[in-house]
Amino acid sequence: MRILQLNFERGWRGGERQTMYCMRQFREAGHDVALLARRAGRLAQVARAEGFEVVEKDGPAGQIAYLLAAGGGYDVIHAQTANTITWAALTRWRHRRPVVFSRRTDFRVGHDARTRFKWRRVDLFVAISESAAAEPRRLGLDPVIIRSAIEPAVIDPARVARFLDEFGLRGKRVIGTSAALIGDKDPLTMIRAVHRLARERDDFVFVHLGGGGNAQQAAQALVDELGLRDRYLFAGFQDDVESLYSAMDVFAMSSVEEALGSSVLDAFLQRVPVVSTDAGGLKESLADDRGVLCRTGDYDALASGMRRMLDDAGFRDAVVARAYDYVRREHDVVEMGRRYLDHFQRLLRVLSFS
Repeated sequence: MRILQLNFERGWRGGERQTMYCMRQFREAGHDVALLARRAGRLAQVARAEGFEVVEKDGPAGQIAYLLAAGGGYDVIHAQTANTITWAALTRWRHRRPVVFSRRTDFRVGHDARTRFKWRRVDLFVAISESAAAEPRRLGLDPVIIRSAIEPAVIDPARVARFLDEFGLRGKRVIGTSAALIGDKDPLTMIRAVHRLARERDDFVFVHLGGGGNAQQAAQALVDELGLRDRYLFAGFQDDVESLYSAMDVFAMSSVEEALGSSVLDAFLQRVPVVSTDAGGLKESLADDRGVLCRTGDYDALASGMRRMLDDAGFRDAVVARAYDYVRREHDVVEMGRRYLDHFQRLLRVLSFS
């Protein structure tokens, strides 16, 4: 098969990593893979460095023009983001190729007619979790579940050492999170949880990896208001963030919306215990005692969960073992690629596009 991947995000987050995982697995299985991406974006740079064919465009007009002119030369067009499915679906009359969409969010569509329109023009709708599948099912669609994958990180000890030194973390217990400072991630609840925990003990530091977003100013102001400047550290965007999980004693999430939460899978794979709210797909990932689950917005419960992970070694070890076994079984990269390709081939047979 000749497969075109669509991802036009500017930065590098979970969806971009998943796009690269797909591309690598498809190529290793013997298929021809190309990427349509934002010009000079990190995803385009990474894909080109790995020898993939990359088509770079500046915006929607460029995407549309390429799909109209060249989309028919592919067997499958796979949109990895919500914006790219718009252009893949709208140009389908011309390229006449099957369109696949991987949904990585779990927000409600409501009365958004545009989203309903484009979703109904998708030939294969993939959801990365039961939570991500709920809304298309409500609209009468039948998505397949293909969970996002995770690969073991290659830890760079020198990188970790520099990070520990930069933020003065040596000799301290580290609780961390990796999330943009946006409302969906609810950083204010996390800050209040850290404040509650800090009233009881002074043997830890909380590190927030990631930055930017509509809640950044409010988060920084709350840290100052609660006197947490030396306890709650904003580390900003960090390269090779997966290596930094190895410095953590506990990983925490406070999201109010989360289709999956791939950073939790990184923590599982590095045997870091997780405390999280039960938003969306996080509830699925931490089910069956694979972590501590708390109601969204409940900072007391988050603080209690972090405390237990720090203090109860037997509980922590059992949680970590269950989480590690789960992520290796359910989120394997090779298995994810195989599931996609099986569905692609079935789609081509059914639609007679082969």
